[in-house]
Amino acid sequence: MSTFGTPKSVALYERAKHVMPAGNTRHTVFRTPHQIYAERGEGCRIIDIDGNSRIDAVGNFTSLLHGYGSEAIKAAAREQLEKGFSFGMATPGEVRLSEILVERLPSVEHVRYCNSGTEAVMNAVKVARAFTGRAKIAKCEGAYHGAYDVVETSQEARPESWGDVDAPNPVPTAAGTPQGVLDDVVIIPFNNVELGEKILGAKGNDLAGVLIDVMPNRAGLVPATPEFLEMLRRVTKEIGALLIFDEVITFRLGYSGAQGRYGINPDVTALGKIIGGGFPIGAVAGRKDVMAVYDPSNGAPKVQHGGTFSANPMSMMAGIAAMEALTSEAFAHLEALGDRFETKITALFEELVTEAQVTGMASLRRIHLNKAELSDFRSTVLAGADGAKKVAALARLLFDEGVIIAANGLVCFSTPMTFGDIDEIIAAFARALPKLSEV
Repeated sequence: MSTFGTPKSVALYERAKHVMPAGNTRHTVFRTPHQIYAERGEGCRIIDIDGNSRIDAVGNFTSLLHGYGSEAIKAAAREQLEKGFSFGMATPGEVRLSEILVERLPSVEHVRYCNSGTEAVMNAVKVARAFTGRAKIAKCEGAYHGAYDVVETSQEARPESWGDVDAPNPVPTAAGTPQGVLDDVVIIPFNNVELGEKILGAKGNDLAGVLIDVMPNRAGLVPATPEFLEMLRRVTKEIGALLIFDEVITFRLGYSGAQGRYGINPDVTALGKIIGGGFPIGAVAGRKDVMAVYDPSNGAPKVQHGGTFSANPMSMMAGIAAMEALTSEAFAHLEALGDRFETKITALFEELVTEAQVTGMASLRRIHLNKAELSDFRSTVLAGADGAKKVAALARLLFDEGVIIAANGLVCFSTPMTFGDIDEIIAAFARALPKLSEV
């Protein structure tokens, strides 16, 4: 039973069901028996339309690294708001934000903007195909790269459909996906150096690029091994394919993103979420010669790209403020928050004799209600659907205890959070976990 009253949300949900499928427009925030509607955010907390306050430990799915109270971001947005929302012209903000990204990412020389992480990955795939003249894309089984037919292949594969580990099947996610789309996707097992190299070598002449999220959330938030990434970097060079890092989420792992932590320079990087300061944004970035597929200076470019709101000044200015606030000290604080959470939640699991573990690193962590050895997507799935259902139930219980996490157990931290907030989150877990047996 929820400790929060939500009559206004109940009434609004009744209206919503008349104009949206199931009264919802994002599956990731769908709740039963009804939606809860946010009214405002303060620091690391969300206040709903009934006045209930909860700690936000998912940050609009990792995008709000500075929470809701950054004065620098609000000031930048207000200033741009007075000047204009968007223009059919280039603006100075896109130059400055690009300079920041180029400075932070040694692999990046040129940047191109769009409006979401999905668009960023979609554009990265187009860049790889245009640059190499090849069609096929390789990706890791179970990895989520946005809502685009090619890259969502096998993100929801299951034992009855995924095939042998040495030759994984490309499995459609959306009903009605054309077979031609599946034919252009090569699936490799995450963190398996030997099989990954074998599969990529066999398909090498057809591959435009290899797409990798080094810590894929929906595949368990298990970090890639250095050996696996080093193999991908070496093999892509050997076969003439581009190595594409999806850093839409993992760019928050450090000053130079995940690639900086691992010391691997991809050819193309897809960005989004935190680089917009809370506003819609995406970016595809990479080497100058690769990004030249967009260059219209000498005639029609190999890749056409527009977008009414691409590089819109609101996102650019908020993004500049957000990135400038992401100092080395800010990252150290985020790292400390993540470490404190893992230490305390692990101790709580032991105290309550709960079969559970934590994966991830830095400001990204994920709860699993099992102690199986997790190394890739298949090991995460085979750890049990029952565990996944219990995690979803735990997320609902935590919501009622005043803490918001993702339904799959993802937890992330933001710069306004304190150690006290972490302790409050742990206290909510302590209240919620014993109630799981009642669900």
